[in-house]
Amino acid sequence: MGCFESFHVSAPLFCTVRRAAGPQFLSTCVAGESSEDAEEEETVASTGDKIPAFEIVGTVSSSFKGEKMRFLRERYTSPTKDLLLERLLECDVVVYNISENATQQLVEEATWAIKALHTQLENFKSQKMFILVSTVMTRAVSKSQNEDEKDSLLTEEEFRRGSSHPNFKKHKNLERLVLKLGRGKKSKLKGYVVASGLQYGMGENLFHYFFKMSWLMHCPKVPIFGQGTNHIPMIHVYDLARVIQHVIELRPKSKYILAVDDSKNTLESIVKMISDTLGPGEIDRLPEKEAITMKAFQPEELEYLNINLCLDAFIIKDSFNLHWRSEYGMVKNMENIVNEYKDTRQLLPIRICLVGPPAVGKTTVAEKLCSHYQIHHIKIKEVIEEKITQLKEIVHCSDPEHVSQEVVAAAQTQLDKITRSQEMNSGRLADCLVFDILREKLNSKPCRNQGFILDGYPKTYEQASLLFLDEDNQESKVKKPVYQQEITPEHVMVLEASDDFLTKRVQGLPENVAEKMHFTQDEFVPRLIRYRQRSTAEETLLDFFDELEIFPEHIEVTTDDPEYKDVIKKITEMVGIPKNYGLSPWKQDEVHRKEEEERKQKLAAEAAEKKRRNEAVLGEMAAQYEEWKKNLSKVKREEHELLEAHSLPLRNYLMKYVMPSLTEAMVDCCKIKPEDPIDFLAEHLLRNTYYR
Repeated sequence: MGCFESFHVSAPLFCTVRRAAGPQFLSTCVAGESSEDAEEEETVASTGDKIPAFEIVGTVSSSFKGEKMRFLRERYTSPTKDLLLERLLECDVVVYNISENATQQLVEEATWAIKALHTQLENFKSQKMFILVSTVMTRAVSKSQNEDEKDSLLTEEEFRRGSSHPNFKKHKNLERLVLKLGRGKKSKLKGYVVASGLQYGMGENLFHYFFKMSWLMHCPKVPIFGQGTNHIPMIHVYDLARVIQHVIELRPKSKYILAVDDSKNTLESIVKMISDTLGPGEIDRLPEKEAITMKAFQPEELEYLNINLCLDAFIIKDSFNLHWRSEYGMVKNMENIVNEYKDTRQLLPIRICLVGPPAVGKTTVAEKLCSHYQIHHIKIKEVIEEKITQLKEIVHCSDPEHVSQEVVAAAQTQLDKITRSQEMNSGRLADCLVFDILREKLNSKPCRNQGFILDGYPKTYEQASLLFLDEDNQESKVKKPVYQQEITPEHVMVLEASDDFLTKRVQGLPENVAEKMHFTQDEFVPRLIRYRQRSTAEETLLDFFDELEIFPEHIEVTTDDPEYKDVIKKITEMVGIPKNYGLSPWKQDEVHRKEEEERKQKLAAEAAEKKRRNEAVLGEMAAQYEEWKKNLSKVKREEHELLEAHSLPLRNYLMKYVMPSLTEAMVDCCKIKPEDPIDFLAEHLLRNTYYR
């Protein structure tokens, strides 16, 4: 839910949008229709030919920059003062909201705005109205006139005379300035202060932590910080918008208006009711300092939650004819508040039924979808075992203070029925008992909050009818059966595969795995036959969902991918995005650690593969080099042998005709040792040749 900082109304109205429900409500008001005649339930739907009473323009809190706000004719983010003043002067009504978590900048801007408008009084063509939505925290230390009555109501006069809260003095000074500058019957600028109680409704604002903890149900008890005995003045955000509407229309004489509902709830009663309606049903008192340690609240938020005032809003009761959305407070209207909270934050359950033959991969796909959507995996065998364990714990409980005898007796009776049924049916449970147990599980708060995936159950038309149909509200004239929407799947996914594919998959399983999963030859074939017979029956499970106009989606499984990536992708595209808070911080850390480990493993695998490839290439190159050297040696040897073979006739010729004469000449040369041995050898050879 958004929040309004300021808003301006054509009547043009300027508002600071910090919480969207207020301006959104005003945008639905119709010109010529009094607030007393307005419908109790407003929506943002088109008003057809009716003319809206207000055209809303305004500044938007930075935290809501990306949100679409169709009820705003114009929106501004951080406008200049010149532009802001120009827009303020165009509007008949200006509303500034500094009621909760207002920044120092916003308080200063509102102070500047009322002063700037006051300086322009002479230029006003008509009377303008400045409404400051402040907070009861400005006088959170108010004292009752009767100090002996701890829980006595404070009147508006008593409340206004209260001392200023030290951390909200600037708020109070701004209230005084608005009342001072907007005073006077003939003044063209009317100033009103609406002191709002702590706001709830739609997104729950300050109380969001308690709603979130209850919805998530991560803890067996919802934390409450401090004793929780303090009374908190509150108002639904739509009722606050109605108060503003009445101020604009009625222009009451009193310029200071207390806007709180008629509840006198303590923080403990509020948190306990949130836990009972949405969560585990228990609360856990923790020291106040734990709120900061656990990062549940900021110190300034704790100041709001620690307020202790019982207030009587006389003016809005006596002078305004409000069509209250939550007149008696959050505790008495918790069911509606919880529904608003879920719708506003889109925390809607996702309910899926997975159907398919044995060994097609329903359980694996269900586990991956549960992880993706953060919903609950419903396997019929585990649900029954969980219920039996729960009943045994109740029966053997040794703490009579927390478990009554009636509860113990009822648990024993149900446990006896289950035991007898299993004995009579060879360990199996009768369908009627299965339906009771499964229906209780699907109606549990975790399943109703987040959703579930039914893994392979129900199997037949009859089982689905007995489980999902609302027999008490069936009407014979209505063609479409009436079913229990809270537990009936909204998505039916049928995984399909051929008998040959399934048989080969089962045959490829290790023997111990096949036995554990009941996929041995003796078990798998009969199961597959029974599934095919149910699929061709006169009335099938898919026919049941067709009659409810919940049309099954068929997904073919043709590859033996253990991750089922294609199947998961198709289903998530059909179902849509997750409707939850996303991953918790510790889960995000776990995912990041897993991703980091996978990244390191991938890098290590890539490095190992690269090293292996390099070593293989080097080994191949070394082998090729050795082969080349071996071939080279062989070539050289063959060349040498060839040369020797070619040179043999020449050697024989030299040895026979040349070497004898040359040897003799060389011997003589060595004996004589002439000065010119070469010339001597030449003459010796010539002489011998001539002689011969």
